[in-house]
Amino acid sequence: MLGKAIVRSEKDVDAERVGAGSGTSRQVLISGDEAPNFALRRFIMKPGGGMPAHTNTVEHEQYILKGKARVGIGEDVFEVAAGDAVYIPDGVPHWYQADESEGFEFLCIVPNKQDVIEVCRPADS
Repeated sequence: MLGKAIVRSEKDVDAERVGAGSGTSRQVLISGDEAPNFALRRFIMKPGGGMPAHTNTVEHEQYILKGKARVGIGEDVFEVAAGDAVYIPDGVPHWYQADESEGFEFLCIVPNKQDVIEVCRPADS
């Protein structure tokens, strides 16, 4: 039997500030409690905003909606823009720095598994 269909506007979902980020908020468009396999989230970064290096215990699939950003994944740094897709394996450190003039928005799809997030600390901390 299929689950209940969900259709909603981003306008009907509150954005919450991402504590570790700067100028970054998140909307949970479809939660893990509503869909059996994946959650769908939208991240919004103001111009110059971002998130520090961190790891997650679940993989991320992302689709860039608006703007540009530098994204660090492991030892690599990528310049991404609207229309790009990004895959981040579980356990790999990653970070975001939004463009200073445009800001940055993306959809993030994650599996419905327990996700432990750890902010990476510099080696000399």
